[in-house]
Amino acid sequence: MNHDRLFSLFTLSGILFCYLILAGPAIADGGLDEQAEIKTGDELTSSNNTYGTVDLADHYRETAREIITAATQTHRAFDRLTYFTDYFPHRLSGSEMLENAIDWAVTELESDGIPEVRKQEVMVPHWVRGNEFAKMVTPYEKELPMLGLGGTVNTAGEELTARTVVVESFDELEKRSNEIPGNIVVYNQPFTDYGRSVQYRVYGADRAAEHGAIGVLLRSVTPNSMGHPHTGGTRYSGEVPEIPIAAISAEDARLLHRFDRRDDPATVTLYMEAELKEESALSHNVIAEIPGSERPEEIVVIGGHIDSWDVGQGAMDDAGGVIVTWEALRLIYEMDLQPKRTIRLVLWTNEENGVMGGRAYRDKVIENGELENHQLAFEVDFGVFQPLGYGFQGPEETYRMLEPIAELMSPLRDMHLREGSYGTVDIGPLQREGVPIMGLDVDTEEYFWYHHSAKDTIDKLDPDEIAECIAAVTVMAFITADMPDRLPW
Repeated sequence: MNHDRLFSLFTLSGILFCYLILAGPAIADGGLDEQAEIKTGDELTSSNNTYGTVDLADHYRETAREIITAATQTHRAFDRLTYFTDYFPHRLSGSEMLENAIDWAVTELESDGIPEVRKQEVMVPHWVRGNEFAKMVTPYEKELPMLGLGGTVNTAGEELTARTVVVESFDELEKRSNEIPGNIVVYNQPFTDYGRSVQYRVYGADRAAEHGAIGVLLRSVTPNSMGHPHTGGTRYSGEVPEIPIAAISAEDARLLHRFDRRDDPATVTLYMEAELKEESALSHNVIAEIPGSERPEEIVVIGGHIDSWDVGQGAMDDAGGVIVTWEALRLIYEMDLQPKRTIRLVLWTNEENGVMGGRAYRDKVIENGELENHQLAFEVDFGVFQPLGYGFQGPEETYRMLEPIAELMSPLRDMHLREGSYGTVDIGPLQREGVPIMGLDVDTEEYFWYHHSAKDTIDKLDPDEIAECIAAVTVMAFITADMPDRLPW
């Protein structure tokens, strides 16, 4: 499949904006460094594949082939993923379900024989959804399937009933400012790419409140709706009144827009019990590692985030990333590959509404004097569909050293290495300290169809594609942990 397909739904600027947003409170913790200009692998030229005294491609070719064969001849990871999502589907930060999932992961990692397994305490925000509903009451009664956005306030124990004012953009919101006081704003923003469209989810409540709105309904941020809403985080600046905001389906947003265009605006009722608890909750990162045989103090980190939203199963966001990286660690251990450096698996907590797991890990390795010993951090959090290659952020010299490793995936298919990484929110705090980071590029054509919705379930995933993702992660993780040279940063 052509690399360009990866970008079929998203512009580059949109994706970069998306991950500035998703980093949430972590942005206040120092901000993202300016992104390097994105280049494809073809635009960066490596002089050769030899570093130090070893030609990486030649030295690791047979090992890479063995890893690919071992990873793709079994569906055991898919079986584990199915069990995980069936028994622990709603892993929202602060919930008992999340902590049960974390304890299960620790027990299973120990049963896999991984030498070192532990938990790291992390304090996380505790937001609960409560009961909620929305319905159209004029021109006729109709239920509006909805999901309150993560972090939203409630309707103060009352049903809010008001006329709707439907807009397609913030510019239109400004132009219709005199119609908004006391009414409910509906954003029917067209889906262009995720990064642009998600602005309305993140900032929409504040922008509407500036004009006197009492609530907001948002067209779900998805390119392909099937009548279901998609949740996700929202933000309040504290500078304007905090008003409730919920997502509705694209179909219902269009319906309300048509009534608005006929000068016959619909009236809707909104009720929400959402609450952000005053006290943070105790959660945990899961950490498991295979100590290095020669340089155990040097570390390659792999992982995904174990939390999810409280709808669907969170199968692709991000149970799939958790299991793929976990299986990579297990495969390296079972194959007795014994990398020179330590390979550390981290299952981060609280990516969806705080990134406190990523920040806590960064703080701990700084406290322990381990930060400078990190060789690479590699996260999988952009789906586990057919893998197409790797995205990388770090020095150009490091990029060139990694190029021959990507080329070793050729027995499966040609895979690229490019500059710029997606699905790397949890390792963003490490990246801001200078650690090179990497994400797995996959075919994302269907990812946002299901993202943050009740449709994110195990049946959308393919066992063969998951096995291929495992192969791609394992090859990269093992070789970067075993290669003779330290990656410069």
